Amino acid sequence: MQSRCPLCNGYKVKSTTTFTADLGFGVVVVRHVPATVCEQCSAEWIDDDNAELLERIVLEAKNKQAMVEISEFSALEKLAS
Repeated sequence: MQSRCPLCNGYKVKSTTTFTADLGFGVVVVRHVPATVCEQCSAEWIDDDNAELLERIVLEAKNKQAMVEISEFSALEKLAS
């Protein structure tokens, strides 16, 4: 049974999204992040494990003072394991 979106009551499906973070001095972009997405309103949810990995990537970019950090999620998963 598919779960329903709490925002619009549409159906949530497994998909991917692009995560972005504006650091003020630069940006972090991670493409193809696994997510649950509402088919109707496009609201997105990222599970806790993936969110934790994204937080580590943002922290590393802050520490490096990177102006632009662009990654593919599948490449980050390999580094984390």
